[in-house]
Amino acid sequence: MAEARPGEEPADLTDPERRMWQAYRTGSVCDLSARAADEDNPHSDRAWGGGRSVRAQVVALLLLHGPPPVPGRVASLKLRGVRITGRLDLSGGIVQPYVELQSCRFDSEIQLSETRFVTLRLVNCAIPRLDASRLHTEGDLHLPRCRVARGIRLTDAQIGTDLLISQAVVQRDNKGRAIAADGMSVAQDFQGELLETYGEVSLRGAKVGVSMNLRGARLRNPYGRRALNAPQLTVERTLYLTSIALDYVPGDSGSSTPPYGLGQTPTRGQRAQRFECRGGLRLDDGRFGDAVDLYGARFTLTEEQEVSLRRIQTPELRFVGERPERGRVVLSGAKVVKLVDTSTSWPGQGGVSMEGFAYENLAPRGHFPLARRLAWVEAATPEYSPEPYERLAAVLRASGEDADAREVLLAKQRRRRATLPPALKAWGYLQDWTVAYGYRPGRAALWMAVLWAAGALLFSRHEPPPIKADEHPNWEAALYALDLLLPVIDLGQEGQWKVEGGWQWGSAALVLLGWILATTVAAGASRLLRRG
Repeated sequence: MAEARPGEEPADLTDPERRMWQAYRTGSVCDLSARAADEDNPHSDRAWGGGRSVRAQVVALLLLHGPPPVPGRVASLKLRGVRITGRLDLSGGIVQPYVELQSCRFDSEIQLSETRFVTLRLVNCAIPRLDASRLHTEGDLHLPRCRVARGIRLTDAQIGTDLLISQAVVQRDNKGRAIAADGMSVAQDFQGELLETYGEVSLRGAKVGVSMNLRGARLRNPYGRRALNAPQLTVERTLYLTSIALDYVPGDSGSSTPPYGLGQTPTRGQRAQRFECRGGLRLDDGRFGDAVDLYGARFTLTEEQEVSLRRIQTPELRFVGERPERGRVVLSGAKVVKLVDTSTSWPGQGGVSMEGFAYENLAPRGHFPLARRLAWVEAATPEYSPEPYERLAAVLRASGEDADAREVLLAKQRRRRATLPPALKAWGYLQDWTVAYGYRPGRAALWMAVLWAAGALLFSRHEPPPIKADEHPNWEAALYALDLLLPVIDLGQEGQWKVEGGWQWGSAALVLLGWILATTVAAGASRLLRRG
């Protein structure tokens, strides 16, 4: 391209470039589309001729050192249906005009490292690669419906308002990453509805000022361990990894600004597309101001992959997606105020890990009986651990479900019993059969009544002689049996009668059973006091 002074039109511009130059000065759209759908699709294999091609050098000249606007107009670069040849390199530059390119095709990668924009919108464009590390925008960065062949790099980028990447299709780069945005900061919303990626989406240490929305997105990484790798992600409001309702009314197709949201989380019966993650998901140490929503999410994992939510902190976790058939869901160290889940969303035995998982309220959707909840805890503890049982019991007790809390603690004792040596295991069975480890106190009264009735019936058939003929109470079989059963209280019957032979063995049996019953009751009472 011939040398030109800043703002001066180069002498060797082609006709399409001259049209673009004049449209820039008036802020109007330079539309080079062919007006035929099959010819204007930038993602098709159909070649675009020179009549709609402009050089990347001319585009860079306009953006970095463009001519002044026509008086009364605002200069801006608006292209539609244009092919940009060559490598567009704006690295380190400052771009003042508004930039919007729709249905354009780039022959080579776009290099925007450390570039400053006011607003940049690339809508439905075909891009070989976008490298925008440390990009800075005062306004939006829009990439909806774009197709990127070798990945997007937004490492340490700062987006002044919103990042919109909805319906984009992004393939991986030479490092296996579809989107590399570690340390990225988005001041407002991150919108990625119906996004499709084929490689790792890396958002390590990223920050989103409002909500992050990946409703209906399909994240696939058959080449590596994780499809979404976002440890230490901070979202001030809600992270949506949910299904999306497809029965929505599209916005005006002629609008130059894409809609911010295509739909909401679907209600029952609505046509929907699930959020799908084929590969591991990692949100370790994340902070989410309102909620992490996994409504309708589908995870397709290998045996080694995880949905890792280690040490996340959020007021609400909505785990109401499909049950992962393989892999694990890890909640170790997570802190949640409200856990919203369903009985069918959790993996089976060994598929859940929640050591140190703290939650304060349970809000199950649908039927979630206590037996299923206990199976959930058991699935998370292939080896016995008391903490998940105690946490569940505390949450149930706090919500007024004391009977269920006792059942959980009883289940904990039964799991613990399996780890004990034979003698202690036998003692555990005895406590379980008699007073259910103290968690069913009514059973002790029932056993006492049964033994008392048996003893009274036994001694009603025999009146033993008194030890002292002139000093003894009246014989009462029921009172004598009760005196034998109660190991501490003296009712004045035991020790007053001469019991011999088989009757003596019957008395000894009642005394022994009374002591066993009293000991198990005392152990249960002690456990209840410690729990309190």
